[in-house]
Amino acid sequence: MVGIIYLIQTAGLAFGLAALLAPLIIKKLRELHFGQKILEDGPTWHAGKQGTPTMGGVIFIVAASLAVLVTLPRMVAREDYRPLVMLGLSLVFGAVGFVDDWTKIRKKRNKGLTAMQKLLLQMAAAVLFLVIMRVMGYLSAQLYLPFIGKTVTVPWVVYLALSVFIIVGADNAVNLTDGIDGLCTSVTFVVAVFFSLVFLREDSGASTFSLALAGGLLGFFLYNKHPAKVFMGDTGSLFLGGAVCAMAFAYDMPLILIPVGMVYIIETLSDIIQVFYYKATHGKRFFKMAPIHHHLELCGWSEWKIVIVAAGLTAALCVFSLLA
Repeated sequence: MVGIIYLIQTAGLAFGLAALLAPLIIKKLRELHFGQKILEDGPTWHAGKQGTPTMGGVIFIVAASLAVLVTLPRMVAREDYRPLVMLGLSLVFGAVGFVDDWTKIRKKRNKGLTAMQKLLLQMAAAVLFLVIMRVMGYLSAQLYLPFIGKTVTVPWVVYLALSVFIIVGADNAVNLTDGIDGLCTSVTFVVAVFFSLVFLREDSGASTFSLALAGGLLGFFLYNKHPAKVFMGDTGSLFLGGAVCAMAFAYDMPLILIPVGMVYIIETLSDIIQVFYYKATHGKRFFKMAPIHHHLELCGWSEWKIVIVAAGLTAALCVFSLLA
């Protein structure tokens, strides 16, 4: 059994590093003038957030990465290298986000990489991750259907194509959820705790990664909660998207992301519905604003209320998934 005290120490280390590093990194981001550009079509009251340091995702990225690397001797002893592979996918996606953020800042605009550039980079990273996991024996070509209790065996090529779609879609969904203070951080913290419990139940070394991530996010939340002192940027949100996918595939049950990641899905669907409805009706809007967290803001919800409800919904679905 993976040592509980050892894992608590891993989470504690990540939390401590994030909490201690945050003031230093926020100060440096301010000195470099790495301030957030607020979208012109966003809520007008968000204009006050203009200039808040962005790219703050490096706080929990560094904290979680160091906490995972400290456990390397235990990985070698257990011959379970999944935490490193999971960290690798997350870091590659985080690097894509870093380039996107850097482009926005250097060119002083609110758009970075083109959609096609981002898509191709994400697909390449997803394929590499899946192939490595397959070669190392951590992935089967079977799809377990949550709650139904059935397993469907599919050809590897089909599994690969479907998995790339899931990874790229989920990564962008997590990125889309990062729209108000603390939302993406809190929801993903709950998801990381869920996978930590799953991995502990399975006596899996992958719990090292999920607990390090949870600890890092909790430390970051101290500065990202409303009113946020720092934003994670695409650097952080794309890293988290990769992390969420990595945990699901390390569990060899990618479809578990449907209930566990329901908030991400709702955010994405609200954006898709808005675009299609706008085009179909020649200018009418289904929501007051999309994604849905902005719609709720315009309905009078505070940022804190949205965060609490989203995190609570995620927690409820995670508990349901654990008990099912």
